[in-house]
Amino acid sequence: MPRGRYSLHDPHDHTPLGEEHFHCAPGPSGWRYVSRRVGPSGQQTGTLDLALDELGRPIRLELHTADWQVRGAFLDGVTWVRTDPSGMQADEGTARAHSFTGTSPAFLVATARLLRLTPASPATRVRLVAFTDPVLAPRDTDQSWALVNSEAHATDNGPLVVDEYQVSTLDTGERHTVHIAGDVVLAAPGIELEDLEDPPSVFP
Repeated sequence: MPRGRYSLHDPHDHTPLGEEHFHCAPGPSGWRYVSRRVGPSGQQTGTLDLALDELGRPIRLELHTADWQVRGAFLDGVTWVRTDPSGMQADEGTARAHSFTGTSPAFLVATARLLRLTPASPATRVRLVAFTDPVLAPRDTDQSWALVNSEAHATDNGPLVVDEYQVSTLDTGERHTVHIAGDVVLAAPGIELEDLEDPPSVFP
């Protein structure tokens, strides 16, 4: 079960945004990722519990910040409920999208798992619902993913396969590179893997 810590920063001006402490593991029904986020001063700023089925679809999303929370799942597209901590303000939403995304590295692994690209695959378009920090406002976004390289690196625990993806955000034209090994993001804009206690899990 990989367990570790990501450092997070603004990908444009590199302002530190804090850290995400996580553990994740594949299971008989898919994959689960649990994390807590702390700000630069050390205070907890949010939590995430994401579970995928064997096809990479989100069967449970629970996302919390200090003032808002979202619960969602895949159901004929994606569906979610966004509430304040008291539960008095509740907004339901649905979208003809493939999955969710956000600032957590977990969403990059989830999208890669959903698409299951090979280096021979053409660039694949995917529609996601993004929840923006800190108010978790939902926003539809279209991305294009391509697996441009997959390379095995020798380690003490055997070969580690690192996949390099080129990800384009179609509504803004932004393009960036994401490196993923198994169920761990090694590097991506605004994300650095700082500590990892166990090797990444290999999906079947």
